[in-house]
Amino acid sequence: MKAVVQRAVNASVTVEKESVGTIDQGLVVLLGVTNEDTEEDARYLAKKIPYLRIFEDQDGKMNHSLVDLGGQMLSISQFTLYGDCRKGRRPNFMQAAKPDQAEQLYESFNQMVEHEGVKVETGQFGAMMDVQLTNSGPVTLIIDSKER
Repeated sequence: MKAVVQRAVNASVTVEKESVGTIDQGLVVLLGVTNEDTEEDARYLAKKIPYLRIFEDQDGKMNHSLVDLGGQMLSISQFTLYGDCRKGRRPNFMQAAKPDQAEQLYESFNQMVEHEGVKVETGQFGAMMDVQLTNSGPVTLIIDSKER
């Protein structure tokens, strides 16, 4: 699994102009699932992301995690993270998991994060979504469960 993690002041996602998820201070996570991913990959990211020390303390150093702050997470499924752009001009999405597998692992990831005590808002799996966020810092990280 691959996650793009962005520290946000606020964020929201809409589907057909209707708000389906919104957070205040927290993280926006764009989550991609590939063919080889398993529950273990979801577990790894669910244990890693909420505890990343990427929020500033009183001295301006990144010493606090999402869990420390009681922040929220906006989780968005993002199959395009597995777009292969090496050949030609049209991305190849063959490495992205099929929708059934991807949705199941995406939902598992969200539930596992909630078990860590984080409120999780989500987009709508498989839908065309508009995501808005105010990226704080900006702080943006890419985490791949296969690169541990």
